[in-house]
Amino acid sequence: GDVAWIGRGSLGERNGYLALYPRAMVPLLHWSLGDDTPDGPIHDAIRDRLASGASFFPDLYAAAGGGDPAATLDALWDLVWAGEVTNDTLAPVRALAGRGRRTPGPRGRTLSAASPPSGEGRWSAVSDLLRTVASPEESARALAGALLERHGVLGRDTVLAEGVPGGYAGLYPVFAALEDVGTARRGYFVDGLGGAQFGLPGAVDRLRSHERTGFAVLAASDPANAYGAAVAWPEHETVQPARRAGAYVVLHDGELVAYVERGGRSVASFVDDGARFAQALSLVVPRIGEWTIERIDGTAAAESPRRSDLIAAGFVPGYRGLTMRAARH
Repeated sequence: GDVAWIGRGSLGERNGYLALYPRAMVPLLHWSLGDDTPDGPIHDAIRDRLASGASFFPDLYAAAGGGDPAATLDALWDLVWAGEVTNDTLAPVRALAGRGRRTPGPRGRTLSAASPPSGEGRWSAVSDLLRTVASPEESARALAGALLERHGVLGRDTVLAEGVPGGYAGLYPVFAALEDVGTARRGYFVDGLGGAQFGLPGAVDRLRSHERTGFAVLAASDPANAYGAAVAWPEHETVQPARRAGAYVVLHDGELVAYVERGGRSVASFVDDGARFAQALSLVVPRIGEWTIERIDGTAAAESPRRSDLIAAGFVPGYRGLTMRAARH
């Protein structure tokens, strides 16, 4: 009840992730999408129903005229990603993350007594949170603070990657003001990030401490993944990584070790140590479940020099490639 998750009509979904904010922050961090909004009779029916108050999925389904529940669910999530609708629980987000961005469900059936997992909870229009009109100055301060909290250290490219209206130039005076009051520091903290960088004092101290973080598996679009936003992707001979929804990166002490393409069929190695690369990929398995790798560094998995390392890590060769299944608990 005290937080809301909203999409790209905010400092939110740019490459497939949702942002979670205190409800009081939504008016400060929300911006208009202009004409780039979902348009259709089911979308309009959901909007009309939510205009009269928060609703559960069966009510939205009835307001949309019944029929195929998947069509109502798809339209509802269109509105979520557009930053128009939120929910009072994270259960639908967890269900969606477990099945991919789209959750079509069985087509052509009517709704049962229970809501689909990614339709659970109580839905409400974000417009209810926007009754307080924030000044441009208040919004800019909140936006700058949220970016610093999200990334720790910011440069021009980091802000541009977030798609913030006005870009880095529009927020630069705000960052400078935060430096004046001690909330942020200005300096050259990350090589290649540009000359004008701002960071939270705690983040800067952690960078200077050379703290070892071990392995970390992240969605490629996760703000915690600095590659492709704060810093450039390392060069690779056959693969061009990107911050795509559905792709993963594996970092080891902050270094990019492996990149997993959306769908998991193709992977790329960014280290010479084959055992470390194989260990990194084994950590991705719980995210995917049963996973078959068909190509490694642009080469068929059966012919890859990394094949023996992956087999030693637990992958099993098959006619399609190398497979590993997530352990059941």
